Amino acid sequence: MPSHTLNAAVLGSGLLGLDLVERMQRSPHLNCGLVVGRTSGSRGLEQAAELGCATAGGGVAALLGADQSFDIVFDATNAFEHPEHWVQLASTGAVLIDLTPTRGSTLIVPAVNGDQAAKHQHIGLISCGGQASIPVLHALAQHYRPSYVEMVATAASVSVGRASRLNLDEYVGTTQGAIRQFTRTVEVKAMLNISAAAPPPPFRIAMTMVAPGVEQGPVSTVVEAAAAAMQEVVPGYRVTSCTVTGDTVRVIAEVSATRSRMPVHAGNLEVISAAAIYAAEQHALATAPALKELTR
Repeated sequence: MPSHTLNAAVLGSGLLGLDLVERMQRSPHLNCGLVVGRTSGSRGLEQAAELGCATAGGGVAALLGADQSFDIVFDATNAFEHPEHWVQLASTGAVLIDLTPTRGSTLIVPAVNGDQAAKHQHIGLISCGGQASIPVLHALAQHYRPSYVEMVATAASVSVGRASRLNLDEYVGTTQGAIRQFTRTVEVKAMLNISAAAPPPPFRIAMTMVAPGVEQGPVSTVVEAAAAAMQEVVPGYRVTSCTVTGDTVRVIAEVSATRSRMPVHAGNLEVISAAAIYAAEQHALATAPALKELTR
């Protein structure tokens, strides 16, 4: 393993955890040292082993008992377990990147404040809806004073796992709080629709902002710039509609998965996985500043 590479572990062996493994294998800055699942011999751990990673069952206890240390830990479990994971891992010095909708950490959205990721040990990625909507909403809020913001995410049922379904209340609460923080808007509403349509629909985010003085031309320019910044991290991100009616802006965006393991409709997983790897690589670059020249 090159001396500049950070060693990472993944808590969670679902599709999201496996995508993190594949992304690390393509990263010059990250090494996957261990994938931990709840139960030994699960299909997810078998697939991680097939990808060449060491695996273990037993959850966070197995990670803490491993015969190696970790610079980065990705938590792809659920919002109920994450707070205890942070309690147990904080003293190890590892950077904990939370892919669950849990509050209490420093919120990072790569296209908005990604340059701050390397300064924090406990990073929260909000939710897939938060990652997909906040770049646009934040950009608009820099030019207008919104009185109301709404975000409705629609994800295919087959791309929403059991943990996400158990965490729906946390998803809504954490996403609303993050939108409120990044747009400085008091009245915020977030929703998640899980669609059982066949064929599965793409991950879609419908955003509404009410603000005085909005005009189609300037709004479109701001939204296009925000989408372009988002595409640097998530290539499958695109704005499909942007309209202004009176004081109301409506923007619709879709995220298509572009990864080999991900079905195209799983943009909800792609957007959160990409953000996690981005945050981890910022830590790697910060610990080896000379590497910044290699990424230009």
